[in-house]
Amino acid sequence: MADPDPKRQLEDLDARLSALKAAQKSEKAHQEEHYSQAQVAWRMVTEMVAGLGIGFGIGYGLDYAFGTTPFLMVLFTLLGVAAGINVMLRTAKEVQATQMGAQAARDKTGGPDGGEHEGK
Repeated sequence: MADPDPKRQLEDLDARLSALKAAQKSEKAHQEEHYSQAQVAWRMVTEMVAGLGIGFGIGYGLDYAFGTTPFLMVLFTLLGVAAGINVMLRTAKEVQATQMGAQAARDKTGGPDGGEHEGK
């Protein structure tokens, strides 16, 4: 039968709820990390395509305005690709710095991945 003490029942319920919330929080943290990596990948792809498209558009417009055939279009498309790669590298450095900061915080707090790993 049930425990007649309501205070003890509330404490048991609180303990079970806390355990359930902790389990959900750890699952959610893993999912957020996965989605953030996918978002970073799409961000890089978008930056690359945007640089390419903007360079192509500027080059095509200038070629049309000046009457040059494909010269400026090719030039500005290559400059757009270079700008896209530059922005992608900057994003990669930003993500790497964020991950390094998170790793340092885990090491400082003694998280599950805290500690040195030896590769053999």
